[in-house]
Formats: sequence, structure tokens, C-alpha cells
Amino acid sequence: MQLWLAREAAVPVREQLVTQIVLGILSNELAAGHRLPSTRELARRFKVHANTISAAYKQLETEGWVEFRHGSGVFVCESKPANGSGDLVLDQLIASLFRSARELGVPLAEVKARLRKWMAIQPPDHFLLIEPDEELRKIAAEEMRRAVKLPVVACDLADAKGKLAGAIPVCLPSKLPSVQKALAAGTDCMALKVRSIPASLAHYLPAKTDFLVGIASRWMGFLKPARTMLLAAGFSEEALVVRDARRPGWVNGLKSTAAVICDAVTAAQLPKECRAIVFTILAETAAEELKRMESFIQNPLATQ
Repeated sequence: MQLWLAREAAVPVREQLVTQIVLGILSNELAAGHRLPSTRELARRFKVHANTISAAYKQLETEGWVEFRHGSGVFVCESKPANGSGDLVLDQLIASLFRSARELGVPLAEVKARLRKWMAIQPPDHFLLIEPDEELRKIAAEEMRRAVKLPVVACDLADAKGKLAGAIPVCLPSKLPSVQKALAAGTDCMALKVRSIPASLAHYLPAKTDFLVGIASRWMGFLKPARTMLLAAGFSEEALVVRDARRPGWVNGLKSTAAVICDAVTAAQLPKECRAIVFTILAETAAEELKRMESFIQNPLATQ
């Protein structure tokens, strides 16, 4: 089996040697009972310290890949380690790739370059919601999770660049300019359409004004317009029970209301005795757009 060891690489020589021997065993290029090169031979061939080679062999012995036979050398064990079966399957696939490349005479540098290219063009596997307002971020992310099956990760502007790998960046329309400025040039970001809270409430109005109505949310951008719309519709200040869900004891008094107007996150935290009327932040068209994107990612060849 051909070995490559690069002394100036970012990966330590010991790790390089251990990895290649494990892959060789998994691909059956190093068969059970095969004698490995001596510590002195490898140290001389690659101009590295013998202690480095010895440490790699010791690690392989500890992990159950090789065995030391007194006076004879280091040999591949008769059976592969039983632990980490999932990792072994993946390592075996990688080992087969490198073995095939060797048989075809493909240089290692070319294999690595092609792997980097394929990794770069792999389809995204999750949505990344970029939103500076922490409470709004929680609400919008929860609504997205209800609309799609792909994972949804949410972050602030400052963390966005480090979380782009494998992600579909999305944001709310009002934040699109600042998000685009924070991301690398050429990075696309989907702007999700939002619903107007007053317009959403208008569907339920005019309503009877002789009972208590609760308004609850952790986001002030929800509380203020909802309260304003209900007052404009004829509700008196005394008929409204407004609660900031960030504060201790915020559920007090809500059980006596006929209904509680709230966001998706707050609805899950209400006492079961409360009737929640949930108003989503994201428009229905935004949910449909997310689903279309998800469908395309999962089956890009399907007819759109």
C-alpha cells in the first residue's frame, strides 16, 4: 500500500499515518495479518522522527486495528474494531474512493481538488433565518419550522457569515439591505413577505366589546400594533389585558379573557385554559415560497 506523509501539512504526521492505515484496512488493501513497515523504515523514508511513527502505531493498537508481535513487528488484526459501525461504513466508502483513484493512477492532489469542488456544489440542507431582533427571530423561526421539514437555524447579523455553509439564507424584507451588507458579495438571501398585524386583526373586527381580550407576546412589534388596532375598533383600554411575555408572571389575568391574541411562540406557553388566537408574522405566500424552495432542493429535476 502506498503511503503519503506531508511534514508541512496542517494535519499532524501521526494523524496522517493513522488515517491512511485505517482506510487501507477498511478497503481491504491491508489484509488481516499483513505486516506493516517498521518504525525505523517509515521514519527514514519520510524523514520524520521515529517517535512519531511509534506513537501512530500505538494509537492503532489501542483502537484495535493492529497488534504488536514481539520480535516480528506490527501486523493488521484479524478482525476490525466493533465500535463506531456508522463511522466505519463512511470510512470504508472513502477508502474505496482513494483505492480506486490509486488504481487509475490519479494523483492525490487531483482527488483532493475534485472533492473540494463536489463539496462546494452540494445542495443546501437547511434554512438560515438572519434577524437582529432576538424575539422576532424566535417567532419567525418557529413559523418557518411549522411550514417546512428542513431544519431551520436562526442567528443574528454578527453570526451570519459563519453559518452560511449548507444554508439557504432568508430574512424579513425590512432587514434585507442590512443582511446583504453583512454577507459576502454575491450571496443571495431570500426575503420573506410578512403579514400586517392590523390587517390580520381586521378579519375579526368589528367584534363585541363587552368582554376581556388578551394580547400577549415577547415582541413589542406585535404588542403595540395589536393594542392600537383593538382600541381603534372600539375596545376600551379596560377591556384589554396586554402582557409582555418576557416578564415574570405575564400569564396573570389571561385566564379571565375570552381569547388571547398572540404569536406562535407565546401560544405554546399559554395556560391550557386560555383560547389562543395566533397571528403569524409571515405571510401565507412566504410559507408557500419556502415549501417550493424545499421541494426544489429535495427533487431538483421535478417539473416546477
